[in-house]
Amino acid sequence: MRGAAAVAIELKSSSEISAIRRAGCAVARVLARVSAAVRPGLKTWDLETLAREESARLGVEPAFLGYLGYPAALCVSVNAEVVHGIPSPKRGLKEGDIVSLDYGCRLEGFYADAAVTVGVGGISAEARRLIETTRVSLEKAVAAMKVDGRLGDILSAIQVHVESSGFSVVRDFSGHGIGRALHESPSVPNFGAAGTGMRLQPGLVLAIEPMVTAGSEKTEVLADGWTAVTKDGSLAAHFEHTVALTDKGPEVLTEDHG
Repeated sequence: MRGAAAVAIELKSSSEISAIRRAGCAVARVLARVSAAVRPGLKTWDLETLAREESARLGVEPAFLGYLGYPAALCVSVNAEVVHGIPSPKRGLKEGDIVSLDYGCRLEGFYADAAVTVGVGGISAEARRLIETTRVSLEKAVAAMKVDGRLGDILSAIQVHVESSGFSVVRDFSGHGIGRALHESPSVPNFGAAGTGMRLQPGLVLAIEPMVTAGSEKTEVLADGWTAVTKDGSLAAHFEHTVALTDKGPEVLTEDHG
């Protein structure tokens, strides 16, 4: 989800990280329910309905609904759609599609944000490889988030893994800091040089979100003002976690901690 980040970087206390973790647990549960429902013939608005129902059940506020005018709680981006796809009661999922699901929520004054890409029924080997490459690039980015490291270490981990696999990283959209606001500094692009950028300190919380295409990295935004697609029509995948850096290393906050 796009947005203007603040200039200052706000490090979070352990109690603030705990609050983001609680929001992150809700995000994980919403995405798990929505992902499990994906099947051929389902309307993308049905996934939106599930996201709203689960948000209400968990007592959280969907972060995207109404944000800068966005009309839904969930982003549902299909095939060549990279990010910010708007769910619709008219659009059905088809066998072989891939769909990226992006959701965030606010709880106790704090935000968390995550995304996952899943296949619709049976998908091609190339689509599976794209999804897996994107997922692993996020894992590598999290592993590179170390105290006294550099922001570029995280960015490089994504870029090197993706490009060595023959895919492209999207350059028009980035991850971001997160906490009391949905979008905070710093910007977290999916490309960069290791050993460069700001030094990483405990208390830093980032939404890291590799967006990867099977073709060119170039994107364009459709007439709805939101949906970003690959210019060449190639498939795109998107994974995201909200991650805190602690004295013990990185902690993924958008997991179901029970």
